[in-house]
Amino acid sequence: MNENGKPLIEAKAISITLQGRRMLEQVNLTVREGEIVTLIGPNGAGKTTLVRVILGLLKADGGSIKMAPGLRIGYMPQRVALSENMPLTVKRFLSLGTRRYDETIRKIVNELDIDQLLDNPMQRLSGGEHQRVLLARALLRKPDLLVLDEPVQGVDITGQAALYALITRIRDQLGCGVLMISHDLHLVMATTDQVLCLNRHVCCSGHPESVSRHPAYLELFGSPESAKLALYTHHHDHTHDIHGDIKPPQKEHHHG
Repeated sequence: MNENGKPLIEAKAISITLQGRRMLEQVNLTVREGEIVTLIGPNGAGKTTLVRVILGLLKADGGSIKMAPGLRIGYMPQRVALSENMPLTVKRFLSLGTRRYDETIRKIVNELDIDQLLDNPMQRLSGGEHQRVLLARALLRKPDLLVLDEPVQGVDITGQAALYALITRIRDQLGCGVLMISHDLHLVMATTDQVLCLNRHVCCSGHPESVSRHPAYLELFGSPESAKLALYTHHHDHTHDIHGDIKPPQKEHHHG
């Protein structure tokens, strides 16, 4: 983490009303070089709205956004809707908008371990594979700032941990900043440097540990024990390979 890193993006006092509903109220957010900042909050809290304002897809009613000069942003949306009757291979999807499948793509594909998926149709990928391909596409821009909207959407719990570890590794290698949306603080605890708990306004922010004990967080999400319990009661009666597929069961060894 880089508390002294230069700010890549500084959003100040962002407020926005959409269709008569106040979505964000006086929200401040800074993401620095080499820092992972996670937005958490209940559904309808304005997390995606804030990201859309930062990306320039929505115009805020009030506040300001300052970006580092020449900032390159790689954006990974929550999901990409692809038509069933237009089969698109992973290779083709990654090459969209570029002239050809080149060395940059090849390098990222190897890094994310998706080379064996290149000829597969996008529509046939598992949740974890799909998210890795979307992440690869976001990385093609060689971003200074990576913006990830619920990157583990539709991925099982084993695959989630692997994806978060991958995001941390990318941050370490590229030194980029990461702004991530998640709905579960306990899943991102180990991955994130700063957390912003949002419920249309910033309820609390800071290091994950302190946010998890903050009264405003507990009021929104309940006690950390119940959240942890929900996370760890996933019974492992099987194991997954890297693509999220279940491996054939092995004989168990019981220690008597």
